[in-house]
Amino acid sequence: CSSLAIGTTTGYRLFSLSSVEQLDQVHESNEIPDVYIVERLFSSSLVVVVSHAKPQQMNVYHFKKGTEICNYSYSSKILSIRLNRQRLVVCLEESIYIHNIKDMKLLKTILDTPPNTTGLCALSINHANSYLAYPGSATSGEIVLYDGNTLKTACTIPAHDGPLAALAFNSTGSKLASASEKGTVIRVFSIPGGQKLYEFRRGMKRYVNISSLVFSMDSQFLCASSNTETVHIFKLEHLTDSRPEEPPTWSGYMGKMFQAATNYLPAQVSGMMSQDRAFATVRLNISGQRNICALSTIQKLPRLLVTTSDGHLYIYNLDPQDGGECVLIKNHSLLGSGKMEENKENDLQPPVPQSYAATVARQSTVPSTSTMPGYSEDGGALRGEVIPEHEFATGPVCLDDENEFPPVSI
Repeated sequence: CSSLAIGTTTGYRLFSLSSVEQLDQVHESNEIPDVYIVERLFSSSLVVVVSHAKPQQMNVYHFKKGTEICNYSYSSKILSIRLNRQRLVVCLEESIYIHNIKDMKLLKTILDTPPNTTGLCALSINHANSYLAYPGSATSGEIVLYDGNTLKTACTIPAHDGPLAALAFNSTGSKLASASEKGTVIRVFSIPGGQKLYEFRRGMKRYVNISSLVFSMDSQFLCASSNTETVHIFKLEHLTDSRPEEPPTWSGYMGKMFQAATNYLPAQVSGMMSQDRAFATVRLNISGQRNICALSTIQKLPRLLVTTSDGHLYIYNLDPQDGGECVLIKNHSLLGSGKMEENKENDLQPPVPQSYAATVARQSTVPSTSTMPGYSEDGGALRGEVIPEHEFATGPVCLDDENEFPPVSI
């Protein structure tokens, strides 16, 4: 969540997300037209690109040097690509290819997967586990959890009744969130066991198409956006085995009655009673457009980022204590030429501090790196984590010097 990559009709662009006010363009390429997939390996110089001109070919570039590392062609159109510092995963409609990112060798081909027309899959960004999740059925919401390091299936999770629409791991790969095509219920499972930890209800009035599902880097929040104008942010409260004794009030008494009643109700009904409401929300000024969200820390504050298919980036303040309606503070245009154009009329910073986030924001104007656990240039390990020796035989990954990886040309 520290950089943004967009594909355009003329090529692709990479941006740094270190500041609210200014959007820094890291790189722009017009060598390949009609780019519909562009994936960057964290903040390194490795970028993977797929174009509508050659939808069956994956091109891997070192963009700072302007060189192509390698390219691979597949039997059908590439629908999605996921990568971490250990694995590169290519998803086709009915097969998945797993490469070793160190030398780009093909390690495993998973054939005859259920029809996956959207290329839905998720890969843990924590290379110490490299779990891969993908649909196990085209008609039900079964998830296959695959270990990308041992190259074996870890388990299958019966997550939803209907087909899957969204999957997302948290930053450590210890939790997996999912949503079905109905889009009303979002569930969070433990990894690798597959036990259900949380269940959030997005809404009951209408079915929606959830286009983006993402955890915050500290796994405290989960964000879901759809083809509607509302973005929901749920808070993953700490799970406890025993609840504190309710005070002897009418509401407490009724709460106990409902809790007791759930033991006698059908699972579907009792499940609805235990749903959590959204902790925070955003109402976009657009509806029906595809969008992608991220929860990030920019200039020491939690932010919600929403990028829409018409080429805009919206930045909101998120109050991590009280939640509620998030405040729009910046709108960037991503398709301007040269220096980024900004929409000044949408700079909606409130004139007086109205929330926790707004109050702290006025005290911090200097760009700062996130204090949350995250991946960095020192090999992509979580801060404080020791990188296992077997992962990088030649030391930490650095794609800005002469001893870079992958040292191949195909």
